[in-house]
Amino acid sequence: MITADGIEKEVTLPTAAARHDELWVRDAVGEEPLSRAEVLELLALGEVIARKAVYGRQLAVRSARSAGASWSQIGAALGVTKQAAWEAHGRWIDDQAEQNRESDYQGLDEAQTAAARALAGTADDEP
Repeated sequence: MITADGIEKEVTLPTAAARHDELWVRDAVGEEPLSRAEVLELLALGEVIARKAVYGRQLAVRSARSAGASWSQIGAALGVTKQAAWEAHGRWIDDQAEQNRESDYQGLDEAQTAAARALAGTADDEP
């Protein structure tokens, strides 16, 4: 069975996006209906793209903080408030720490988590 978890480890974001686009166009045009397997693949690919985009977004947020961007600047770039940007990044750090506790190799270990939290500071902190 096709699942997002199964596909996620096998494909890069560009590969997932290209295949998703190919299936989506075929489905939208409707000339050749998608098979059940292809529709499920389309759904799974959409989830994989969303997951990879969120991960990439938070890595870019971390890079922005490292480069000296304030939470106000980061929030503006994302189209949200500085508080919302900071909170989303904090949830991402928490999720990465939890992944590491559960798997002991994925996500952020204790030292990486502490460093990420220190870099994030508070919503009012300037780096």
